[in-house]
Order: sequence, then C-alpha cells, then structure tokens
Amino acid sequence: MERRHAGWERLEDLIDRCDRKGLTSLGPAELQELALLYRSGTTDLAAAKSRGYGADLIAYLNRSTARAYAIVHAGTARSGWSTVATFFAATFPREVRRSRYIILATTAVFLLAIAVSYWIVDQRPSNVYALLPDGLIPTTTKSLHDSNFGFDRSYAPEMSSAIITNNIKVTMYAFAGGITTLGILTLYEVAFNGLMVGALAALFAHKGFGLDFWATVAPHGVIELSAIQIASAAGLQFPQAILAPGRLRRIDALRLAGRRAGVLMIGVAGMLVVAGTIEGFVSPQRTTDTFRLGFGAMTGVLLFAYLALAGRSNANVAAKDATAARVL
Repeated sequence: MERRHAGWERLEDLIDRCDRKGLTSLGPAELQELALLYRSGTTDLAAAKSRGYGADLIAYLNRSTARAYAIVHAGTARSGWSTVATFFAATFPREVRRSRYIILATTAVFLLAIAVSYWIVDQRPSNVYALLPDGLIPTTTKSLHDSNFGFDRSYAPEMSSAIITNNIKVTMYAFAGGITTLGILTLYEVAFNGLMVGALAALFAHKGFGLDFWATVAPHGVIELSAIQIASAAGLQFPQAILAPGRLRRIDALRLAGRRAGVLMIGVAGMLVVAGTIEGFVSPQRTTDTFRLGFGAMTGVLLFAYLALAGRSNANVAAKDATAARVL
C-alpha cells in the first residue's frame, strides 16, 4: 500500500483535472500517464480483492478505477446513430462479401429462371398461363409503366409505403424458407421470382412494350432484386450450417449462421427502403426510357461499388489491431 499510494493519488489528481477542465487539459505525456495509472489501478484492485485487503481500500480503488474507465474509454462510446452509420458503412457490406458465394448461387438460379421462362413465353405467349397464376398475369394492352403507375402522383408517399411493406414480405418469405425447409422454399421463391420476371418481360415484348418493361423495372429493380437475393442467401445460411458445419458443432454453426443472417437481413431492410422510395417517387415519373434505364444502371453501379468497397479500409485497420493484440 505504501509503495502504490503515490500512484493512486496521482491518478486521482489527473481524474479531478479532467472533471474540472476536460480531457483536453492533459498533455500527451499526461494522457499516457493516465492510461498507465488506470491499468496499474485495476491490477491493484484485483490484488486487493484476492488478498482480502480492507473494504475501505477496495472501495477507494474501485471508485478511482471506475472514474478513470469513464475517461479512458470515452472515445469508444457510440451513440445510436453512430452505431447505425458503422453498420451500413462497414458491417453490412463486409458480411455481403463474406457471403458472396451463396449470394452468387441464388443469383444464378434467379437469372437461369428468367432466361428459361423468357424463352418459353417468347416461343408461345400462351405458355405464360402454365408458368404463372392467373392473378399475376396482367393485361398487355398498354405498357407496364402505364399499368403500374397510372395513379395520381400525390399518392406517391402511400404507394411507397405499400411497396416497401410488400417487398419486405417477399424477402421474409425467402429468408424464412431457409430456416424451415432446409432452403427448399427459399430456392423456390428465388426461382419463382425469376420465372415471373422472365415471363412478363417476354409477354410485354410480344406486344411491343419490351423496352418499356425493362425501363419501368430498372430504376428500383436493381436494388430490389439484389435485396431479395441477399435475403435468400441469409436464409440459406441455416441449411449450410446444418449440412456442412465444418469443424464446428452444429449448434455452434447455427448460432454463427443466425448472427450472420441477422446482419444481412437488417441491411436488406435498408435496401428495400431505398428501393421502395425510388419506386414510389422516381419510377412513376413520365420520363424517357433512356433516362429510366440510365437511372437503373447508375443505381447498379453505385450498389456494386458500395457492396464491393465499403468498409475495406476499416477492415484493414481492424486486422492490424488484431495482429498487434496477438503480438502483445
């Protein structure tokens, strides 16, 4: 106690100065001293507890280290908005890249279904009734843009909310299928969405509205359809954990899959909000096919850049920090 007492008093002095004048009142050397004295204080507290020192001393050290902790770790405290920003700036795109093979697999199923259904309906338009329920087959006497967006533009906010709600429901079906049916329902949802897009594209093309179909889908469709593929990949994390857990126990693999799927689904919700907003406010506008296709291409480039690049520098910093921690 005699040997350590001077250090405890110095720690108290630095803490008191921070309380009065703020952390910026300390110079670089004093900041380093504060950090070292804090670590030393926590060691002394642990020793005092383990050796049965007096309650007054333990209370004193506990109070001092708690006050020092609030100062030393203040820079790591995050607000709610900071956490959200970090999630979308780094956590979500990193998890998308980590899950890229499953996402690419679901995308391949989706694109294959589009190609097959387009070819079938292009050969004979009446084949659309063999692929889709009657309720999903629209009349093709006018363009898709006129069919879908013939509402009063003042209702755009309500339409956007309805679109977002419907898209979230579709993605939840795709996600839930991975949990409940070992991915069979998820793959069915992916394939069915592809069949629907391909069949309707061929149907409108047969009536001379092919370019308008893709121009109507493009502004919101890139983000919306990408979100569905990511949600499907999130659902397929669970059958992968069951069928191919690797060196983990299945229960541990499922816990890990749940955390990863949760990250993907929160990110998907954000993507659907963006897609629904575009579909409610941008897609209905009476613009040219070139503009709508160009807008869709722009969203595709921005989305790819975001998912491919966001969070990489932070990941490198985190890797260096982890390496340094292992060395220490």
